[in-house]
Amino acid sequence: MKLTSTQKLLPTLLAAAIAAPTLAQPLVQNLNGPAPVPAKPAAAPKKGAAVKAATPVTLNFVNADIEAVTRAIGVMMGRQFIIDPRVKGTITVYSEQPLPVGDAYLNYLAALRGLGFTVVESGGLYKLVPEQDAKLQTGTVTVGETRVRGDQIITQIFKLQHENANNLLAALRPLISPNNMINVSPGNNSLVITDYAENLQRLAKIIAAMDTSNSTDIEVVPLKHAIASDVAGLVQKLGEGGAAGGAAVPNAAGGSSLSVLADPRSNSLILRASSAARLMAARAMIEKLDQPGDASATGNIHVVYLKNADATKLATVLRAAFSGQGSSNTGSNSGSSQNTQPFSGTSTTSLAGQTTSATGATSGAANTPLAASPQPSTGGFVQADPSTNSLIITAAEPMYRQIRAVIDQLDTRRAQVYVESMVVKVDASKAAQFGVQWQNLFGSKGDSTLSGAGTNFGGGYSNILNLSGATASGRTGAAAALTAGTVPQGFNIGLLKQVGNFYTLGAIANFLESQTGANILSTPNLVALDNEEAKIVIGQNVPFTTGSFTNTGTGTGTVNPFQTIERKDVGLTLKIRSQIGEGGTVRMTVFQENSSVVPGATTSAGPTTDKSAIETTVVVDDGQIIVLGGLLKDEYTDGADEVPGLAKIPLIGNLFKSESRKRVKTNLMVFLRPVVMRNQQAADQLTLDRYDAIRALQQKAQPESKALLPDTGAPLLPGTPPAAPAAAASAASAPPAKGN
Repeated sequence: MKLTSTQKLLPTLLAAAIAAPTLAQPLVQNLNGPAPVPAKPAAAPKKGAAVKAATPVTLNFVNADIEAVTRAIGVMMGRQFIIDPRVKGTITVYSEQPLPVGDAYLNYLAALRGLGFTVVESGGLYKLVPEQDAKLQTGTVTVGETRVRGDQIITQIFKLQHENANNLLAALRPLISPNNMINVSPGNNSLVITDYAENLQRLAKIIAAMDTSNSTDIEVVPLKHAIASDVAGLVQKLGEGGAAGGAAVPNAAGGSSLSVLADPRSNSLILRASSAARLMAARAMIEKLDQPGDASATGNIHVVYLKNADATKLATVLRAAFSGQGSSNTGSNSGSSQNTQPFSGTSTTSLAGQTTSATGATSGAANTPLAASPQPSTGGFVQADPSTNSLIITAAEPMYRQIRAVIDQLDTRRAQVYVESMVVKVDASKAAQFGVQWQNLFGSKGDSTLSGAGTNFGGGYSNILNLSGATASGRTGAAAALTAGTVPQGFNIGLLKQVGNFYTLGAIANFLESQTGANILSTPNLVALDNEEAKIVIGQNVPFTTGSFTNTGTGTGTVNPFQTIERKDVGLTLKIRSQIGEGGTVRMTVFQENSSVVPGATTSAGPTTDKSAIETTVVVDDGQIIVLGGLLKDEYTDGADEVPGLAKIPLIGNLFKSESRKRVKTNLMVFLRPVVMRNQQAADQLTLDRYDAIRALQQKAQPESKALLPDTGAPLLPGTPPAAPAAAASAASAPPAKGN
């Protein structure tokens, strides 16, 4: 519909009327007919924002330009509006009845929201911007309750007292507007939400309802007859099954609705429940279970399932600790397969240390079981069953209580140590060589006596005489020279001379300068339990001849010559035993060896190896780096072959000598960095970090896409999606497979 000039002018006139409320009524009546006699002008209003004015206004903007309406609203409120250039279009804002200026502003914001625009306040200015940019430009930040209302975008911080902020994230994210955001601050357990003020008021009510304590105070229940460690697992399972008439609901910490801990010192159970009713049900359950046992059923035999400790080792410790009180103190530990001797890396680097035949391809360790199956220990009042990792205790009730208290203190989860070692080796070698050799015959053809002179240095085909003889023998000899000897490297200048029917070298000059370098970084990593030995070997299994037999007699019998071969590991070997001390320090016994086969040094007895090893005991803080040792070597060698006297002549003396120089610098350092992992979360974090690192390398190594080659792809590890909070919570609260 085409607007008339009066209709186009109407928004501007209305804006002027709103700005001067005392003149609004006469001005509108002039548009509709003759105006009555104007009344006496009212007193001038006091200066200030129109929001504080008590005079209501009536809005009637129909398909009006957004910029014109915004400026009219700014005049009403006494505020300055800045309009983003991307804000274009028309807007409709009207009211049937007069409204306060504040309510009129809220109607204006609601109309803007429907068009995808909003107003943000920053530094006393009001900015009209697209909705998707509002979260980046808003300057209003509130903590806790806010008085801002309507469709203005602000940022509000909610500090939670009981609930975990990550648990609320999944529930609140769908309630946030698509263009706005919600974030979690794990450090102070807070939620940071940027959204419309009206929606934030609704979210505040939801957060307040969910951020409540879902657990009662701690209550200690002493036991009279039962053992606290035996009853704790049973009460936990029954409580999670709904002892109070409902299913277990995970609490804010991710655990179950009933937490039960055993205190072996006072033989008590420590309870915490999500409600008083569940706590009362747990107490009633404990009273029914805390009854005198039937001695005729099992007698004095008790079975204790261990959670972390090794049953065979713990049985030996208990028999030794209670040897004066038990019925027998002569028990043996035939099932123990652990080697208690400290390792020593100075004897050999072979895993097996066995002699194999010449046809063997692997070391004995590859065919040896990882650990021998332990057998049940016999003798004594404490027996171990390795198959179920449990202890069978034969003792009276008072003594069993003492033993069980010791078991609860020893059967704890042991921390693990992740050890990262760095072996850095940098070699630099520089060599230079210069020499002149020549040969000449003096005389004429047919002379009965010929004389000659010349120089020759070095051996093999670096010597001019050997190389001349190979050249004079023709093509066959020249080929033999290339295969059987070493031709001088570098820049060579030669002079051929014919002697009879052959051409020989009359003179040769050799110039050579070489530089070689090596930069090797090895980072073997190990994870092992506290006070347990770990070993990693990376390298080759090289055969070494240890003996041989051949029939040297003159008999005609069958001759069976043979050799005995021992295979040893050549490469990088790292063996570590770590012990976690007080305050996070780690005491480590370390053996590190780096060996390699020397090229070209293989004899009939076998190859020659180059080896560097470190064996030491150090103490280092958790997560810190320590240098174990190293080698800094700088070698310089030089040599000169010369003719006495003639080589000293300036300039001309260079024709009578050969010189060489060589300098080798070797830097070898070994660094160690232990990291203590006390729980599964630390282990998962480290594992995912290494997993993502190796996956990123695989992604970079993917083959290029080519038109003439099929896209076969390269192996790639699957992605690691984050675990769901609910699944993690259920896994954390799951009861153990075997109770005790």
